[in-house]
Amino acid sequence: MFRKRGRKPAGILVLVLLLSTILAACGGGSNGGSTAGSGTEENNANNGSQQSEETKVEALSGTIEIDGSSTVHPLTEAIAEEFGAVHPDVRVPIGTGGTGAGFKRFAAGEIAISNASRPIKDSEAEDLKANGVEYLEVLVAYDGLSVVVNKDNDFVDKLSVDELKKIYEPDSTVKTWADVREGWPAEEIKIYSPGTDHGTFDYFTEAINGEAQVSRNDSQITFSADTNAVVQGVAGDKFSVGYFGYSFYEENQDNLKLVPIDNGTATVAPSTETIKDNSYSPLSRPLYIYVSKKELERPEVKTFVTFYLENAGQLAGETGFVSLQDDEYTAELAKLEQ
Repeated sequence: MFRKRGRKPAGILVLVLLLSTILAACGGGSNGGSTAGSGTEENNANNGSQQSEETKVEALSGTIEIDGSSTVHPLTEAIAEEFGAVHPDVRVPIGTGGTGAGFKRFAAGEIAISNASRPIKDSEAEDLKANGVEYLEVLVAYDGLSVVVNKDNDFVDKLSVDELKKIYEPDSTVKTWADVREGWPAEEIKIYSPGTDHGTFDYFTEAINGEAQVSRNDSQITFSADTNAVVQGVAGDKFSVGYFGYSFYEENQDNLKLVPIDNGTATVAPSTETIKDNSYSPLSRPLYIYVSKKELERPEVKTFVTFYLENAGQLAGETGFVSLQDDEYTAELAKLEQ
C-alpha cells in the first residue's frame, strides 16, 4: 500500500533484493568440494545476471519535465515520488501553470508531459501539429469539481446549476446572496475562481455557463492561478463561494463546507462513489496526461509513463481522485506499444 506522501516501498523492495543477492552469494561461497564449487559458479552466474538486471533498472537517468494542470498535480507528484524511489537518478520536476499554459509549453517542445484536467482543444491540437509535436492522450483518473462555501456559512444547503450560472455568468447581476435565492441574507457575495489558464476553469464554465472561457469578470470575482489561493479565499470569508478539484476539498475539508449540486434530476454531492458512477453531474470529469511521442522514445520517459499507469489505480484514491477500471488502465498501457 502506497502512502500519500513520503513512503517509498519500491525503493525498499530494491534494497531487500540487493541484500538477498549478497547473502546468497556469501552462503554459496562457504560450501566445500568440487560439486559445491560448481554450484557456486552457477549461483554466481545467476546472481551476476540478477545484479545486471537491477543495475539496468538503476541505470536510468535524465530529466522528465512536466507542467500543466494543478488539479492533476497531486496524482502526478505522488507517482513521481514512488518512481524516484526506484529510479533515483531520474529528475521529474512538475509545474502547476494550468492546463492551458501546460499545452503552450508542450507545443513549444519545452516539456515531455502535460498534465490536463480537460481534453485538448482543437486550437491547441493545431498548435502542436504546426510545431511537429505528435502526442498520446492518456486517461489517468476521474475527478469531480467541488463547489464550496465558508465553513461558517449556515444558510447554503445546496446550489442548483441555474443558481451557479446566475453567480458566474457574464454580466451577472448577483451582488448579494439574496440575489441568488430569496430568503438568503443580503450580504455581499465574494466569488473565487481558478485562473483562466486552468482546465478547471474551462470545464466549469462550459458545464455551468454553456461555453468554456465565458465568465463574469468584475470586481466581485477573484481569479487565481494558484488553486490554494482559492481555497484560502473561501476559507477566510464567511460569505464567499468558490470551486476546484475534489482533492483540494479533501485536503482542506476542516476549513470548508461542501455544497451539493441540484442538476435538475437529483441533488448530489461529490464523493468517490458519485464521481465514479457519474451521478455527480455535470461536474464530474476525466483527467489526462499528454505525452510527446518523441520524448516517449527516451527510456526514462517510457518507463515513467508505464509506471504511472501501473500505479495510478492505487494512488488516485490516496490523492483524492477516482481510479479507472483495471481494463481501462490496460487499454491506456496498450497505447504505449502501438
